[in-house]
Amino acid sequence: MEKVCVLGAGSTKYGKLEDSITDITIQASVGAIESAGIDPKEIQAGYISNVFGVADKQVHLGPVVMSNLGIPEKPSLSIESACGSGSVSFREAFANVAAGFYDAVLVAGTEKVTHTGTEWTTTYFSYCSDFFYEGGAGASFPGLFASMARAYLTEFKATEEDLARVAVKNHENGLLNPKAHLRKKITVDDVLNSAVVASPLKLYDCCPFSDGASAVILCSEKFAKEHSKNYVNVIGSGRGGSPATLQGRDHMTTIPSTKLAAQAAYKMAGITAKDIDFAEVHDCFTIAEIVDTEDLGFFEKGQGVQAVREGRTSMKGDIAINPSGGLKSKGHPIGATGVGQVVEVFEQLTGKAGERTVQDAKIGLTHNFGATGASCAVHIFQSV
Repeated sequence: MEKVCVLGAGSTKYGKLEDSITDITIQASVGAIESAGIDPKEIQAGYISNVFGVADKQVHLGPVVMSNLGIPEKPSLSIESACGSGSVSFREAFANVAAGFYDAVLVAGTEKVTHTGTEWTTTYFSYCSDFFYEGGAGASFPGLFASMARAYLTEFKATEEDLARVAVKNHENGLLNPKAHLRKKITVDDVLNSAVVASPLKLYDCCPFSDGASAVILCSEKFAKEHSKNYVNVIGSGRGGSPATLQGRDHMTTIPSTKLAAQAAYKMAGITAKDIDFAEVHDCFTIAEIVDTEDLGFFEKGQGVQAVREGRTSMKGDIAINPSGGLKSKGHPIGATGVGQVVEVFEQLTGKAGERTVQDAKIGLTHNFGATGASCAVHIFQSV
């Protein structure tokens, strides 16, 4: 395989945005191109992740993006894998560059949904579950993750205060991120006293609906060296799957696809979980972050909650989890989330993360899944 690098990264702010889905995707893409210091004509293909383009009256986004960048003849691929779309798009781009098909490609993720209102946005999201057994039967994602949370609290004697600590930590990180959706300091009491969404999950245990777009330039090592000294190596990539419904799984407190994707990524990188300095993980709900850190091998099963209590996942802890603020604070424009995680890693490893910089970090990991983990991708990055 060719060695693959991230050469540039760009992103809009996450939150409630007025611009169209096309406009925000172009804004992020231009940001990535300028960051990479390349001409758009050097891009040979585009990979665009999006889930609900229909909500903003624009599907088949790939050709629209490439045309607006002045390269309409370059091929593009639109990819949907629910909340994991961005990381799946990145994986497909990675595979094509590694195989030698392309020297430089654009990977952009985007979503525009807040204008539809909470009721319709919640309905759209439910389509990402196994709709016959879950969404169509009234099982929303807060309800499904609440089931996972209740099982975890029961099995490992964790508390709702422990879940709240995850939200507090990620909001502290998000305060340092100028592009985060929810830049608001909160306390454990704030979380516990917020409205119950699906017991035991409260409002502040849940990530927000967000608009936003993120993009990166992925290229061969040769291309990177010819254009810049400021790039990041992609050293590991893995994907995994899980039964689509929670009822089809053996355990409610683990996500099989995460473990499979992580194992593949670690094997390719030739490292273990102990070598990771920081990670952007899929914390759509506070319980998800705890389960993620265990499934990724950072902590033993049942010990992720103890790690949160002890501050081991904070910016100055053993392994910084979600220095960007995560989905919980940075936001969750679902087609953009996985790409946005890569943007954060790129900024961390190239000295562009500002106040939220993880000190002395050399290796970062991204973890992004769709629905309740039915699909997942994990990627590992190393500074040059």
